[in-house]
Amino acid sequence: MPKKGTKSKKKVDDVPSQQENKLPDYLELQRTRVVCNADAPIHTQGFQSSGAFAAIGVDNSVSVEKFCKNFKIEINHLTEDDMDFDMIGIDASIANAFRRILIAEVPTMAIEKIFMVDNTSVIADEVLSHRLGLIPLHADPRLFDYISENDVPNDRNTIVYKLHVSCPKGSQRITVKSSELEWLPEGSQLSMAAPAQSGDKQKTFTSFSQSQKEILEKPLGVKFKDITIARLGPGQAIELEAHAVKGVGKVHAKWSPVATAWYRMLPEVVILEEIEGDDAEELVKKCPVNVFDIEDLGNGGKRAVVAKPRACTLCRECVMGPNGNQVELRRVRDHFIFTIESTGAMPPEVLFTEAVKILEEKCERVISELS
Repeated sequence: MPKKGTKSKKKVDDVPSQQENKLPDYLELQRTRVVCNADAPIHTQGFQSSGAFAAIGVDNSVSVEKFCKNFKIEINHLTEDDMDFDMIGIDASIANAFRRILIAEVPTMAIEKIFMVDNTSVIADEVLSHRLGLIPLHADPRLFDYISENDVPNDRNTIVYKLHVSCPKGSQRITVKSSELEWLPEGSQLSMAAPAQSGDKQKTFTSFSQSQKEILEKPLGVKFKDITIARLGPGQAIELEAHAVKGVGKVHAKWSPVATAWYRMLPEVVILEEIEGDDAEELVKKCPVNVFDIEDLGNGGKRAVVAKPRACTLCRECVMGPNGNQVELRRVRDHFIFTIESTGAMPPEVLFTEAVKILEEKCERVISELS
């Protein structure tokens, strides 16, 4: 029992731990959301300092334990060519790092050198070579090595294709498709120079020690067979040899494995005040992507509800006009909807896995340099 005339002191344990680590609602909104008003978004910067809320006993620091606890990936859509997934509990800088690595640093195979034998088509040699370089190849780059200027093209760093198409005189014009590209597993068939003697081996532009059929499980063709390369008129012909090598998108876009890789923050649409009757129908008509819907209250009553918040494109039509203060548009700061569209060289889930490995290698390199 406390003595008379003295105040009893509360123990620290008596204070609930939930209150110690909880921010006021308005601060939690600023920390975790970007609010999109009719004129401009607010709370875009966020709280970066680890001690921003130290005065009220809330830790805002970043740690590995917090990241492992909060981070997760949810796959929403996955096909052979594209995927859509949610990355939750991650900073925008990390999401952007994945995007940049997917575009510029995940390697693929692409046609780099063209040995032109004959080209009587209307397409110039340079334009034809550029078109061939942009054709996606069905080849796993992980099975091949990079080639440098001093390296000899061999079965481990080069893929050879042949294109020989002609349009006979007196016939109709023909279209040359990517399916006409023929894989040469034995290497180049073009001789660099005539043999000095009749018994000498012909020297070609590659030096394959073995056939690529022996080291690869499937043929190395093109991903899409119907890509138009050129159109030939009567009497015109194209004969060439194409050599594909391993490279990355930051050197040339033809090595980029994705048609696009992008992300957006998860939309959050909140109705602050109930919208009923004609105002509800007007709100539904305002939205071009049908985010809102009508809920029947019975006895002829109608109320607007949020039906598809993920479809919101932030056009802000719903927050404009006289009733705009009844709806609030938000973006969740650490929740990203990530989309990957592959060019076809590798499946999108494999591309993302390779991007994670590259980012991991970059982090290990930084740590080793600092230690």
